[in-house]
Amino acid sequence: MLDEIRNEHGERLDYAYHKGEGDRVVVIGHGVTGNKDRPALVALAEGLAAAGISALRFSFSGNGESEGAFTDSTITKEVADLGSVIDALEGHTICYVGHSMGGAVGVLRTATDERIQVLVSLAGMVHTKAFAEREFSDAIPDEGFMWDEPDCPLSKTYVDDMAAINSVAKRASEFDIPWLLVHGTEDDIVPIEDSRDILQHANEQTDLLELPGVDHVFSDDGAAIMVEKVVAWINQNL
Repeated sequence: MLDEIRNEHGERLDYAYHKGEGDRVVVIGHGVTGNKDRPALVALAEGLAAAGISALRFSFSGNGESEGAFTDSTITKEVADLGSVIDALEGHTICYVGHSMGGAVGVLRTATDERIQVLVSLAGMVHTKAFAEREFSDAIPDEGFMWDEPDCPLSKTYVDDMAAINSVAKRASEFDIPWLLVHGTEDDIVPIEDSRDILQHANEQTDLLELPGVDHVFSDDGAAIMVEKVVAWINQNL
């Protein structure tokens, strides 16, 4: 079992570790308003462990049971959180799997951190500014809420960070590792065009897997299909 993990602000990051065999480990990060216990992410971690690959799913600071304020949660801060998790996995061969906004986090971290040797983006967000404008334009920053969820206040800090990043598409050209993009054709939160767009900037080791009829959170049969495909791909590339 790993020790307690804290980020650069001293905030404890809640995680669950699924032990496999050897030194391979897959770190799993969630999307905006999510946490480590999203059903599809739990199913993926369990599928990896059953295949002999260790998995660590965690909640970014300010989310789930992790310490920190939700209103401080930004992509930039989560990139640093991911670095703290990787710090705790010294000596392991690491793959990172990011869902939704966690996918944007993965691109930015991988562009500057050679410790990530394999990358998977699940319904990965690419155009951050456009996402915030599309999904939260009806809420006033520091007054309103994300998708009218009282536990998820929309902060100006978050909106400004999304705008400053704008898009992570061109950052894809800054790393050359095996990368799998997975996106459902019925995703109405992050359009599949995000994955198609970033594929144009990615290296030749990148694959795009489009899942017909699957939504943003891989509900119903979507999770089983995703887990089967992703576990097999990771097992081959990690």
